[in-house]
Amino acid sequence: MSARDWRDAAACLGEDTELFFARDGEREPGRIRRETRAKEICAGCTVTGECAAFGATQRFGIYAGETEDERRARRRRELRRASAARPRDPEGAVA
Repeated sequence: MSARDWRDAAACLGEDTELFFARDGEREPGRIRRETRAKEICAGCTVTGECAAFGATQRFGIYAGETEDERRARRRRELRRASAARPRDPEGAVA
């Protein structure tokens, strides 16, 4: 599926893009409501894999049901797991 094709199949197509991006000065109660609604839309989507791959390249916004903070935290966990799985030499250096 091409980049344009997956977006055309996204559950968020036609939704207000402001749901997926924080507003300047947004306060926590409003942010939580907005993010919850955006995640509800994402939960019913059939192209979350493609969206997640695209979202991994984006600094802001909700993609595939993940906020930017959630994407960063997931990436850190993935990097820690990858680092822990690397073989080490007897002195403890990564091989």
